[in-house]
Amino acid sequence: MVTGTSSGIGRACVDELVRTGAQVWATVRTDADEKALLRDHPTAVRVLRMDLSDPDSVRAAGERVVADGPLDGLVNNAAAALPAPLEHVPLDAFRRQLEVNLTGQLAVAQAVLPALRQAAGKGRQPRIVQVGSIVGRIAGTVHGPYHAAKFGLVGLTDSLRAELAPSGIRVVLIEPGAVATAGWGTLAAALAELDEKLPARARDHYAEQIAAARASAVRTGRRGMPASHAARVIVKALTTGNPRPRYLVGPDAYLGAFVAKLPHRLRYRLLAAKA
Repeated sequence: MVTGTSSGIGRACVDELVRTGAQVWATVRTDADEKALLRDHPTAVRVLRMDLSDPDSVRAAGERVVADGPLDGLVNNAAAALPAPLEHVPLDAFRRQLEVNLTGQLAVAQAVLPALRQAAGKGRQPRIVQVGSIVGRIAGTVHGPYHAAKFGLVGLTDSLRAELAPSGIRVVLIEPGAVATAGWGTLAAALAELDEKLPARARDHYAEQIAAARASAVRTGRRGMPASHAARVIVKALTTGNPRPRYLVGPDAYLGAFVAKLPHRLRYRLLAAKA
């Protein structure tokens, strides 16, 4: 089962799993995304309509999966990013990002764990693969809500790994760097809109940081690694005999992991924060 499969890593993961011969449950939110998946994979993919901010849809999707029998793997990939300086982010928007990027990951795991336990009971090696980010190790400006959720996902994953280990269910965290997807264009547009909507005083405080984040989003959309790179690592985590607890994906992920180990003052200077 793969969540968030309309594009990016989720869609690439579905394509890679089907290539290996797997049968896949894929979650989407729109008719267009469902039709695209069924057009490209008419026999290997079953589509679930699910919105992580809607507990009823998560519960219904879980019931369908559990009723079908043992499940060998869950890829928790769905995510959302709404940029804003923390001083001005509406609290409802902050809560929504935590709901989708953190609480929703647990909700999906809870919903399908009975099916994963069925697989473990049959001597198989079921996995939960959490798609985090290198920004779960280093946080910067303007994307505070998203970074907070990804930091939280690290703790959630570690606790889930410890709790499920005695049941024979492996839990793995994937930490990709920047991936070239259409989402970066959407993010750049959201940052431009944010700059227009902020009060004048707020623009004085944050205009530089917003402009830098927008330029980074445009640049990443052109130069980020293909989503297929992350998908191949995810499939490896699902299928290898002894998966590592964590996988870094991409050169900037390795660079970020190095920066995260630096002394705090030096790290803050590198990230343009005051020491």
